[in-house]
Amino acid sequence: MCQLTLIISLFVLSGCNNSGNFIKYADPFIGSIHCRWFFFTPASVPMGMAKLGPHTDAHYGNQGGWEPVGYDFRHASIEGFGHFHEFQIGGLVIMPTVGELLTVPGDLKDTISGYRSGFKKETEKAEPGYYSVELEDYKILVELTATERVGFHRYTFPASKQSRILFDVGNRQGESGPVIDASVRYTDQNEIEGYIVTYPVYVENYHPECDVKMYFVAKLNRNPDNTGVFVGDSIIENGNSIRGKGAGLYLTFGTYENEIIEIMVGLSYTSIENARKNLIAETEDRSFNMARSEAQKKWNEMLGIIEVKGSTDENLVKFYTGLYHVLLGRGISNDVDGSYPKCSGEIGKIPLDKNGKPQYSHFNSDATWGAFWNLEQVWALAYPEILSDYVKCHLDYYNDCGWLPDGIAQGCYVPGVPSNFLSVAIASAWNHGIRDFDIEKAFEAIKKNETGWQERPVGVGKYDVKDFIENGYIPNDVIWRGWKFSGSHTLEYCFSSYAASELAIQLDKEEDYQHFRRLAEGYKNLFDHSIMFMRPKERDSSFVVDFTPEMVWNGFQEGNSWQYSWYVPHDVSGLISIMGSDNFNNKLDSIFSESEKLEFGGGKKIHSFSGLEAVYNHGNQPSLHISFLFNYSGKPWLTQKWTRKICDSFYGITPLHGYGYGQDEDQGQLGAWFVLASMGLFDVQGGANRSPTYQLGSPVFDEIVIHLDSKYYQRGKFKIKVNRTSENSTYIDHALLNGKELNKPWIYHDELIRGGILELLMSDAPNKNWCQPDYIRPPSMSDE
Repeated sequence: MCQLTLIISLFVLSGCNNSGNFIKYADPFIGSIHCRWFFFTPASVPMGMAKLGPHTDAHYGNQGGWEPVGYDFRHASIEGFGHFHEFQIGGLVIMPTVGELLTVPGDLKDTISGYRSGFKKETEKAEPGYYSVELEDYKILVELTATERVGFHRYTFPASKQSRILFDVGNRQGESGPVIDASVRYTDQNEIEGYIVTYPVYVENYHPECDVKMYFVAKLNRNPDNTGVFVGDSIIENGNSIRGKGAGLYLTFGTYENEIIEIMVGLSYTSIENARKNLIAETEDRSFNMARSEAQKKWNEMLGIIEVKGSTDENLVKFYTGLYHVLLGRGISNDVDGSYPKCSGEIGKIPLDKNGKPQYSHFNSDATWGAFWNLEQVWALAYPEILSDYVKCHLDYYNDCGWLPDGIAQGCYVPGVPSNFLSVAIASAWNHGIRDFDIEKAFEAIKKNETGWQERPVGVGKYDVKDFIENGYIPNDVIWRGWKFSGSHTLEYCFSSYAASELAIQLDKEEDYQHFRRLAEGYKNLFDHSIMFMRPKERDSSFVVDFTPEMVWNGFQEGNSWQYSWYVPHDVSGLISIMGSDNFNNKLDSIFSESEKLEFGGGKKIHSFSGLEAVYNHGNQPSLHISFLFNYSGKPWLTQKWTRKICDSFYGITPLHGYGYGQDEDQGQLGAWFVLASMGLFDVQGGANRSPTYQLGSPVFDEIVIHLDSKYYQRGKFKIKVNRTSENSTYIDHALLNGKELNKPWIYHDELIRGGILELLMSDAPNKNWCQPDYIRPPSMSDE
């Protein structure tokens, strides 16, 4: 027996097999080949602003604004250590060097062409809250950690009269777009302060009058011997301030062998002064070792909210790395005093509590496309305060600008995908019992999001919603930046309309309920009975002619009709009815038999979009609910079979094979799916139903304990206990919920949050009689 204490400072547990050390199973290197800009940032805290990590190719940027860049495990040199890592946000690189002064990053494959340095993988260490590496060219040990808004650096130098620390503010970093202005200054107080302004691709596309501003104040533990500044490779000795593209500052030190120089860097999205406030508030009496210890304690507490045991180490690593990503992909944007950047460019203020701290947080983020099938479910289940803050943050933006912006970078509109699913996120929070926000204001925002088009700024709302409302579908002649997404948008808007209708009925808004209910049935307009697939339509209601189900981008965003023909999460019963039960089950089973040959994704092709042409693609959002649909069609053992196979095959624990092979672990969505599926819990409706459910799959672990947040939920914990007839038992033979027979493959969220225990007897062969003869499907719109 062992004892774990301080799970969010509230729980005392016993009987664990990991000694409470959850972070040892979270591996930041997993999926770090061909990974997104914001993910390899180990020196951070959950949802933090300060996300520190090494850069190998960040200054190259990327053409589309989203492609993998920043760090790649295959690379052998480092060009500095960055601080800001969010969707469309990047800047401020610090690099320690020794010897000849070089002021440009240099070529990835030629370390002597710039200040970058080679390194050996065996000297590199990454874990939640901490990163270290030895820069081989300079013989410098680099260590990084962070608080919420402050990055901590510790450099151990060799003996040298030419030891330096460079502050690069003028080069493009990752997804940030080109630098349009930058400034850095060394002050008399031994501080370095400055700002960076960039113009990312998505800002240019969606909010062209906006730009992204980042501010910083850094404090060193000793004075430099002298300073200098540079622009590109033009060096000005003895300078202490510089402004412009390519700008930077360097500090020179004489160091003795193993001398340690430490830097603490306060960050802000509002001003230099607030960066200084953040620095002071989060560094007082705090050493590097203390910051590291606190960061790792916080990670351990947050990961330990869901405790799993009774499986292989490989599955534990998959689980806790996925949960780590759930808490890493988005970061706060407000200061310690509640200041945050508004969409107008002004500074807003979050209300403060009695202790003078912000009552909730604001976040930078990508769009919520597909997040209802992963992140939002895990947040609702284990971290309801995060989902609450996320809703309140976006309601503030609605008050500021009159719209719901789905995707925000320092106040700029950056919707990574223009479907705008914030209505589902808000409705899901309310339906899950997270109700500490203004619901009337929220419904007003949802209604405008789902039906408004008049005077719509380009980066908010839904650009083609007028056609959807007037026709019941979006005609294929509606073109956005050269793309036709009429089919996928029709299906997506039907789903979000359903979410709006479920909220409307709870608020006694009968007229709105009926209106959104009619819109939610629009998926039937796209179903072509002659071929049994969803098919885009022309404006005259005829189906498009140039069409095959395999075609990608032909009316469907990031997918094809094979994948989108299942995109009716709100009314699976209705989809079964128009497809026919036998056809539904046979076709559904066949896509997994076929996609298993490619490990349920794009095979071993390294690309974010590999698998788009497949019949099923687990590497992208539109497919993530499909394996759970058998729970609706009377064959739950097939959900158990295929979800387990996906967990075993698509997911890995190496830098290359983490989430498929270099596929898009988009802000933690694929990792979050594994967390849910490996617990055997998933909601196809993504919380959109007024009474959310969890459909059952095949738990990977023998015991799962979810520690429920007492601020929102009634009881202390919910436990899943699995008994197996053999080590590899996959199928549910029978189930008990709080000691009573469970004869349906789902439970209500309200049953889970009351606490208790779900007991499952698992066997090697499917029990096709379980839940029979009176099969009870999970809720669907057509069954209400």
